[in-house]
Amino acid sequence: DNAWAGYHCCLFAYGQTGAGKSYSMVGYGMNKGIVPISCEEIFTRIENNDKPEKRYEVCLSMVEIYNETVQDLFIPFDSRPKNGFQIRESKALGIYVDGIVKNAVDSYPAIERAIDQGTANRSVGSTAMNATSSRAHTVITIEFKQVEKMGGVEN
Repeated sequence: DNAWAGYHCCLFAYGQTGAGKSYSMVGYGMNKGIVPISCEEIFTRIENNDKPEKRYEVCLSMVEIYNETVQDLFIPFDSRPKNGFQIRESKALGIYVDGIVKNAVDSYPAIERAIDQGTANRSVGSTAMNATSSRAHTVITIEFKQVEKMGGVEN
């Protein structure tokens, strides 16, 4: 509800390998996690919009922080800048990663496809607890904008 009221929202999972972060966020099988449930709610509400003066934009970005470098997972490994992307701050935008790809999405299945694409580009290195650990921090951002015409001008 807070995103619909115009507030910035964040879902965050942190913990030791094997603690259940992915299960809580994404789920498994019939048990949906927080992210799919939230995204399905966003798109259900968009579909139920009956105000012609209001439209919605949803886009997705996916970055990883690996060896203190921020990389865009929607860019193939060989095409990424060697020094990564810069984290910036602006009064209008808040904190953001400059120059990354933002994919427009129109459904939760489109989000899943984009995440699968990004996941295929993750850095992987084994740890003592997990042979296929990414050893990186992945940040998926779903940007949700409500655009409303007021006096003929979009806000």
